Amino acid sequence: MTKYSTIVVGTDGSETSLRAVDKAAALAAESDARLIIASAYTPARHDGGAPEPDQPRGDEYRIQGDAPVYGLLNDAADRARKAGAHNVEQRAVKGVPADALVDLADEVGADLLVVGSVGMRSVVGRLVGSVPKIVKRRAHTEVLVVDTD
Repeated sequence: MTKYSTIVVGTDGSETSLRAVDKAAALAAESDARLIIASAYTPARHDGGAPEPDQPRGDEYRIQGDAPVYGLLNDAADRARKAGAHNVEQRAVKGVPADALVDLADEVGADLLVVGSVGMRSVVGRLVGSVPKIVKRRAHTEVLVVDTD
């Protein structure tokens, strides 16, 4: 078995993406590796004349408090710890998923990037490219595509 030191896994909170988290957590537990669970987001655009007075400002609210991305990262981290991973971190990363995950893996020096297989066999995935296919093509590290369909 290959020993890993840093593993990055992407999730959008869906049940299929959490299967990839489960696999990454098992590998992290076997290797005693740092596991970074990441979720990509794109900033909401508000083109109105004035900001909505009851809405938080800036991107910080997306990665702090009870914003949806923060909640799904907490859930995924809890699931990873239950699967045996000890050193678990959470990251909300700005950008489209494939680019954000590859950039994060580069930033942290990951030796494994884990993604689910959703979209690989779809028509859109075949024509435009799915997250797993783009990640496999662009990543500078080993990529594991977990069969989550």
